[in-house]
Amino acid sequence: MAAHLHVLGICGTFMGGLAAIAREAGFRVTGCDANVYPPMSEQLAALGIDLVEGYGAEQLSLRPDLWVVGNVVTRGNPLMEAILDRGDRYVSGPQWLSEQALRGRHVLAVAGTHGKTSTASMLAWILEHAGRRPGFLIGGMPSNFGVSARLGQGRAFVIEADEYDTAFFDKRSKFVHYPARTAILNNLEFDHADIFVDLAAIERQFHHFVRIIPHQGKILMNGRDDALERVLTKGCWTPVERFGIENGWQSVPADDGFDVRLEGRSLGRVRWTQPGEYNRMNALAAIGAARHAGVDPAEAISALGQFKGVRRRMEKRGEVRGVAVHDDFAHHPTAIRVTLEGLRALAAGGRILAVLEPRSNTMKQGVMKDQLAASLAGADRVFVYGGGLGWDPAAALRPLGDKARCYEKLEPLVAAVAAEARPGDHVLVMSNGAFGGIHDKLLAALGR
Repeated sequence: MAAHLHVLGICGTFMGGLAAIAREAGFRVTGCDANVYPPMSEQLAALGIDLVEGYGAEQLSLRPDLWVVGNVVTRGNPLMEAILDRGDRYVSGPQWLSEQALRGRHVLAVAGTHGKTSTASMLAWILEHAGRRPGFLIGGMPSNFGVSARLGQGRAFVIEADEYDTAFFDKRSKFVHYPARTAILNNLEFDHADIFVDLAAIERQFHHFVRIIPHQGKILMNGRDDALERVLTKGCWTPVERFGIENGWQSVPADDGFDVRLEGRSLGRVRWTQPGEYNRMNALAAIGAARHAGVDPAEAISALGQFKGVRRRMEKRGEVRGVAVHDDFAHHPTAIRVTLEGLRALAAGGRILAVLEPRSNTMKQGVMKDQLAASLAGADRVFVYGGGLGWDPAAALRPLGDKARCYEKLEPLVAAVAAEARPGDHVLVMSNGAFGGIHDKLLAALGR
């Protein structure tokens, strides 16, 4: 009889992906969570994984062989307290994944403050296109696959390597559990103010990750990032290739995409419609990482020409009366700025109406509030949802003048955006959560 896992926090992107992999590997999987919303809820339903709402101690009656605990679970959680009292076996999600799915694989890990999901999706697609049948666990839904995770049949496994902590009983970053042979270091900025006191603390965790990459491995690193350079000065035992610089991997924009160069030598042209320099940087990292896994750059370039993007990464949700509504996961000021720059390149002269929910733990604490106005300066109009914040977004956005408005409730915000929008406009919704289903509400309001 298959071993039974019960996953706590199963609707998070990581834990939900882990559940999918466990199911594919032959385990019996159930799980619980407090909040459920797409796309993970849809993926779990499609897999036939039974879900319990909440964390009630009565779930002890399920008597699984192992409890797999996500980092959303804290002391005081009723189910976790009952597990501890009974002395049941439990393990963190990253440790379970490392032991059960990554051992013996060529792990390609994508780390960085920004771009992990898009880069990991590109890399997984390149390997798939090259016939490698990779496994992957990605913090979003790559449109080329339609699922965020799978065990895979080949040796390669692509994982989004997060610096957030592992569990309430293991405060190391998740990525130290992943035995990476190929590692991408995309960028490094201060984030996750709820667990890190400063940038130096995050750099220390990144160096813990660098310390476990083997000598025969490869690091693909953003050559423009000073924080990553500081990480390597603490010690590096692995060959490094840099991207985004002239003597490394470089992109040269073209009308239909961009040319790829390595140390000044042209390798081919990626023909695609993905916006922005940030996506070109992501692509360079993916091409370099795939090369270390044995995929010729020409094959990788061809694959990226068929890359369809990622759900919630500049995803067009609909268009009504000439007004397009886009969805994006951006929530850090840098991500907000580059997302706006990418959309501006596609907007064909139309206005951009930015709609932001500052929902991340870092944003809720107000740590980045002084950077917010500058990050939104590229929009023509700004609408911010300030419900539940412990700081005043209107004060933070004062440098933007009349083009920025703040709302404490969702309905007036939706009405204001719909009233402002005109044909040719692009509405860009940015949040790392469900944002109260605002996308459908906006499309409906525009239709009225």
